[in-house]
Parts: sequence; C-alpha cells; structure tokens
Amino acid sequence: MAYENKNFNENRNNETLFSKRIKAGKRRTYFFDVRSTRSNDYFITITESKKRFDDNGYDRHKMFLYKEDFNKFLAALTETIDHVKTELMPDFDFDAYNHDQDQEEGVSVNTTASVTAETEAEAPVASADDSNVEDWKM
Repeated sequence: MAYENKNFNENRNNETLFSKRIKAGKRRTYFFDVRSTRSNDYFITITESKKRFDDNGYDRHKMFLYKEDFNKFLAALTETIDHVKTELMPDFDFDAYNHDQDQEEGVSVNTTASVTAETEAEAPVASADDSNVEDWKM
C-alpha cells in the first residue's frame, strides 16, 4: 500500500542547515555541515575531500557526529591538539597559517574589526567558486 508523505519537503532527510568550508592546501578541503533528520534532530557531517592527482574527480571521506557525542568529541580533539602544540611542537608557530583562512573569508586581521570578524566567521561565506560545493561533498 502506497501513501503520500505530506511532510516530505519540510522534513527531508539530511537537509543541510549550515555549512562551513575550510581549504587546506591545494588539493584538500574540509566541510563541516549541520544536517537535520526526519524527526527534526541534528547531527554534523565532517567531510574530507581530496582532489585526485590525475585530476579525475575527488576522493571523499565522511564522518558523522551525533549530538550526544559533541562534548566528548570536542574535548578529545582539543586535548589532542593541545598535546601536539604544547608537548610535541612547542616552538612551532601555528598562527603563521591563520592568514590563509582570514584571506579566504575576507576577514580583516585588524583588531578594530574584531566584532565584524566574529560575525562574519559565524556565517558561511559564498564565493564565485562555491557554485559546485555540493559536488565536492557528495
């Protein structure tokens, strides 16, 4: 017996509600997407997209992070990064790489623009080459 789902357009599975893209080098991009479930719950997908060396498409790896694991995941990630920064590479200047992100987002490093920078960083930024972002994520 077939039936029509009247709420299909309102509650599509995996609807992307927010997306953040991080370019990491020439061939690697990370996507952080907030998605919704049919029951209006939320989860995050983290996608690594790497351009193939033969320029024939992308390799993608996707990870799903559910709300009950957000705090544990964030704590473990923060602890791991802090360990690398303080114990393994204390003399390395990790801030030297921040300029790439700032230029990509159009965020000024000027301290008088800190409120603007925080506001702009919260919203996804669209640029001319974002037209096929969904193709990259799959």
